[in-house]
Amino acid sequence: MIYLFNPWHDLALANFTTSYTPPASAVKMSNDLALLPAWYGGDDAVIAEGETNRSFLDTVKHQLPITAEIISIQEIASCRGKKIIPWGWNPMLRRKMVVLGADELQLPSIEELELLKAYANRKNAVRLLQELKEEEENFCGESHYFSRLEELLEFLQSIPGDKILKMPVSGSGKGLIWILGNITDKQTDWCRRVIREQGGVVAEPVLRKVQDFAMEFYLQKGTVQFSCYSLFRSAASGTYAGNELLSDERIEEKLSGYISMVTLRQLRDSLSAKLSQYFPKYSGYAGVDMMVCETDEGYRIQPCVEINMRMNMGVVARIFHDRYMNHSAEGKFVVDFFKKPGSAKLFHEKMQREWPLEVVQEKIISGYLPLTPVTSDTCYMAYVQIC
Repeated sequence: MIYLFNPWHDLALANFTTSYTPPASAVKMSNDLALLPAWYGGDDAVIAEGETNRSFLDTVKHQLPITAEIISIQEIASCRGKKIIPWGWNPMLRRKMVVLGADELQLPSIEELELLKAYANRKNAVRLLQELKEEEENFCGESHYFSRLEELLEFLQSIPGDKILKMPVSGSGKGLIWILGNITDKQTDWCRRVIREQGGVVAEPVLRKVQDFAMEFYLQKGTVQFSCYSLFRSAASGTYAGNELLSDERIEEKLSGYISMVTLRQLRDSLSAKLSQYFPKYSGYAGVDMMVCETDEGYRIQPCVEINMRMNMGVVARIFHDRYMNHSAEGKFVVDFFKKPGSAKLFHEKMQREWPLEVVQEKIISGYLPLTPVTSDTCYMAYVQIC
């Protein structure tokens, strides 16, 4: 198999043209973190360019049982017959693979990509949240899909407090507008454009969030298997910041302070059944993002904030925890951004001094480890800090 990290996938899927050009920031992120699949892909090839990536991979192989190999994207034509596994598929990436000489059998069809876009639409999360709340009265949150601007504006005026608006198809933590008080003219124009281009807008009241978490599943054309929990952090904007490196048992223990284990496992079973019904032709990871919220009646669970139909960082964190960490160790998995040139390298050197890596029998006991190379040009970093 051949792995590729393309974090601009969601944006390209929303655009849905073969000529899509990712923003420079997304291209920089994909370049800086190109080696990330080496940690979750196993004994496979990873598309990454340059001697810096090769040297970094050779170094970590002396410390941990990592078995991935690097290939250049230009070598795709010589890898016919091998399955290509990107972060996510979209028409732009499919076209790029064709131009580079990939076999059609290695690629999804345009019809499959159209179905993927429909599956990724936030309308599915709106519907799923409503169904879950009908099954469990202690769940909280509300989400609505509006295809007419007048109905959307009427809804925003009808409920107090801040609201959040979402594009139907966009990246997790992206395509969001926060309505603080009354909607502005600029925000109204945004809604008008999104309705014209994507057919509607999702609107939700802002909740008093206490903790982000998720349930991760693997789907194989109608068969659904629970993979793991994900306890993660996000910025105020909604952008992903990092994961806790914990066992599922420890995550359940933390969540038990807010929700009974019976309810949590019933939710897990219910989602397995519903994902099978919602996405019968999908194969791959699907993550259902959730929140613990503080309400006037106490802590409640919002059980379906997003459905991510692709590989995601929660799964990466779980695989890393299980493969490379001592079972009793805990820590955090972080994806960070450094705007100033050289600041990522300074941070990296400081962490190496203050958190020296300790590995015993090919398992990390404690310390800091970058998961991708860090140079003076690095802007995006992925690293773990274990204690």
